[in-house]
Formats: sequence, structure tokens, C-alpha cells
Amino acid sequence: MAENLAVVLLSFLGYIVGLYQWVIIAGVIFSWLIAFNVINPHNNFVSAMWQGLNALTEPLLRPIRRALPDMGGLDISPVILLLACLLVQNLIYGVAIPAVRGA
Repeated sequence: MAENLAVVLLSFLGYIVGLYQWVIIAGVIFSWLIAFNVINPHNNFVSAMWQGLNALTEPLLRPIRRALPDMGGLDISPVILLLACLLVQNLIYGVAIPAVRGA
């Protein structure tokens, strides 16, 4: 019973990390659309979406940005965060779940 619960919780955590990857991608695309004036950031809906995406991504992107050297206008922190999310997912599905199952 405890084994099944652990597998379910680890699978759920992997699913949440996968959803977070899509939030990161949406934030990057949204920032490009705002930067190139494709969407109006003064629109209430756009502003609310932008604030929501920033609230979800900035707490993890900010420390990465501080650790990276200045690269002019190039921000690769979302790429590093996506790679970290992929690493966590691979650890969950490739190491943690098989270890719990005893494989």
C-alpha cells in the first residue's frame, strides 16, 4: 500500500513538473509577444496573464539570472530552468519510481 502511494505521489510530482515546463514556455512566448508589440500589455486580460506567469516563474528564474554572467540582452535562464525541470522529471521517472517499486 505504501509503495503504491509513493509511486502515485512521485508520478503526480512528475506531472506537476511537466505542467511547470509549459508555464515556463508560455512565459517566454508571452514576453516575446509583449516585447515585439504583438499584444498590448495595458489590456486588463493580458496584464493579468503576464502577472500570473511572472508570479509562477520569477521565484525560480531570479536566482538563475543572478548566478549567470551579464550577456547583454540575452536571457537564457528559462532554458536552464527547463533543463533543470527535465532533469528532475528524469530522476523521478527513471530513478525514484523504479527504486520505490524495487526494480
